[in-house]
Amino acid sequence: MKIDVTKTAQLLENHDNIIILVHANSDGDTLGCGYALLRALRKLGKKAEVLRPEDVGKKYNYLFDDLGKEDFEPEYVVSVDVADVKLLENDVREKYADRINLAIDHHPSNCVECEYLLLEDTAAAACEIVYKVIAEMNVDFDKKIADCLYTGITTDTGCFRYSNTTAQTYRMAANLVEHGADGAFINRIMFDTKTKSYVVLERLVMDTLEMHFGGRCAMTHLTLDMYEKSGSDESETDPLASRTRQIEGVDVGVFLKEKNDGTFKISLRTLEPVNASEICRKLGGGGHARAAGCQIEGPLESAREKIISAITEYLYK
Repeated sequence: MKIDVTKTAQLLENHDNIIILVHANSDGDTLGCGYALLRALRKLGKKAEVLRPEDVGKKYNYLFDDLGKEDFEPEYVVSVDVADVKLLENDVREKYADRINLAIDHHPSNCVECEYLLLEDTAAAACEIVYKVIAEMNVDFDKKIADCLYTGITTDTGCFRYSNTTAQTYRMAANLVEHGADGAFINRIMFDTKTKSYVVLERLVMDTLEMHFGGRCAMTHLTLDMYEKSGSDESETDPLASRTRQIEGVDVGVFLKEKNDGTFKISLRTLEPVNASEICRKLGGGGHARAAGCQIEGPLESAREKIISAITEYLYK
């Protein structure tokens, strides 16, 4: 059942012992949502925990490094920024996929089976929606909550550069800064700080660059052996998805990332009028118009052929 912000706030106020689910390959938006909501619920005297993947990058530590763990028997399950249960960690999916009471999301392709769904697909980030829910619960925005929400908003808008950025986005960000969000620190950590291992990994990935469709499409890939060569790991790969779209003349940027099970995670970043979500939907994925993803079986050549075929079908339909 689709519900609004007011009903969502009421549900959260009426329940306790709340487990919050974030997606695998966690980014600033899902983590920002999770920990902002957790902090708000704890301020209301409730017990809440975020089921955080173990491979979350160290750059996100400021979101949760002051939080203690609470042990309780889960009574209410909430997912944030999760468009599909397939995006959950395997063990989390096995335990909670059919137990989600409330889903809060901004992906138009959301297909989570849940009791209640708060979906605002015009929101630039899921953190914009959680912002409204926390305000509706009359919880004061302290610095920690503000930092969490600002993180999700700035990362999902590319530091306010992407076309999903709206007047509401700027107003919310400004209000969060007024409540203590350290925008300069967060933007520096998210966009301007690179580890030495990441720099090596980025070079290895960019060396795989291929151009297709007369330069309209740029593609790169990352294989497991590149982690060993660079000393990097999966927690540092988020920025690589958008690198190809930055090339002049490119409408479709494609990034293939090999997973431990031999599959490839495909990330598409597009410019208007190309709809990334429509392309990924052909391969069982989804997302937003400008940013979407899917999972494809390997090996690499097979995965490349499948995504090129889907792009061809879309561009020349």
